[in-house]
Amino acid sequence: MNEQAGGPEAGDPVAGVPADGRAVDVSIIMPCLNEIQSLPHCIANAKEAAHRIEVAYGLKSEIVIADNGSTDGSQAYATAQGARVVAVPRRGYGAALIGGCEGGHGRYLLMGDADGSYDFNDGVAMIGQLVEGADLCMGSRFAGGIAKGAMPWKNRYIGNPVLTGILNLFYRSGIDDAHCGIRAITKRAFEECALSSTGMEFASEMVIKASLRGLHIEQVPAKLQPDLRDRAPHLRPWRDGWRHLRYLLMLSPTWVFGVPAMIAMLAAVAILGVAMGFDMGWLAGNPVVGAGWTILAGFLLTVGHFAAIMAMATHFYGVRTGYRDLNNWFDRFSPILTLEHALVLGLGLMVFSGAALTVIGINWRAGGYLPLPSVLPLVVAAAAGAIGVQTALGGFLLAIIAGHDAAFVPGEEDL
Repeated sequence: MNEQAGGPEAGDPVAGVPADGRAVDVSIIMPCLNEIQSLPHCIANAKEAAHRIEVAYGLKSEIVIADNGSTDGSQAYATAQGARVVAVPRRGYGAALIGGCEGGHGRYLLMGDADGSYDFNDGVAMIGQLVEGADLCMGSRFAGGIAKGAMPWKNRYIGNPVLTGILNLFYRSGIDDAHCGIRAITKRAFEECALSSTGMEFASEMVIKASLRGLHIEQVPAKLQPDLRDRAPHLRPWRDGWRHLRYLLMLSPTWVFGVPAMIAMLAAVAILGVAMGFDMGWLAGNPVVGAGWTILAGFLLTVGHFAAIMAMATHFYGVRTGYRDLNNWFDRFSPILTLEHALVLGLGLMVFSGAALTVIGINWRAGGYLPLPSVLPLVVAAAAGAIGVQTALGGFLLAIIAGHDAAFVPGEEDL
């Protein structure tokens, strides 16, 4: 990351280091890629917001332009206006904001788009929320007002509500606009979240990781106006919508792996239980579960078990990389969640499977190689063997994720 030294006048309230010697408290950050048309308005607006922040809270501000490779003179104009330009070579909306936040000197970071669609004065209340103890403060365009033509109908009535609804379902963030382009976060919280998304999904990542870390999130109204550019925005609704959705799924092992695992295994156990009830004579009447359903149950059981291993692996990975807290259940059973226990259990299931298949083969031969009267024993034996293999191999996977440690659950020294 490179910085272009700014040239503010002495005493400029938004210079990198104010003339009175006080350190910068607030960094107002804008991602920029060829925004010369809207940048004059945005910088003037940010200066006005900086003045209001100083009057309200006694905090000094700087303006940081996170430039993503502009070729239209945006950097020179920003520098001439007293802003500090941080060059971010890695392309992407998220990459630019991460670079700008890393380069910001303030302990509070206020970020907003450089297209003129947001009013940085709405960020004054956001900084106020951080001063009062919040870690992250989001803007809500639905509460602040969306001007006519400022947001496509499919974003306003489909994309944003659906994606925000899924985010709240998965992560319980409690906000109504996860993709608002103006927001404020403390520098400490920004570093704690370890954000990495380079694209538009950065907006979701910040809320998700703040929620997973149990950070204090607030929300204030924010207005949305049509942007000031005469070119098409960088946003691509369908592509960026899918990137947001897949990111929501990738950061939620509970919903991607855990819930499907639970549903699949419960369905399998129910089907196998009914099949066994008819086979053992515990249930009367015509069997409602035949060979086909029994085979399906075996498939669901093995797939569900595999998904459960994936849920554990991705949860532990998230804990070790620092963006989620350890689930209490895993913490409680940490003494038995080790590679050795996984190998013993896996080997035991494989031995059971081998013995059961041997008995089934002997009985089949004794019966003159006629079709088996029931596929239930064969399905149970085969599923037990498959689950045993998956448990042993999954144990090694979890140990590798644990940093080649036999203990799957991260300890205090790992975090």
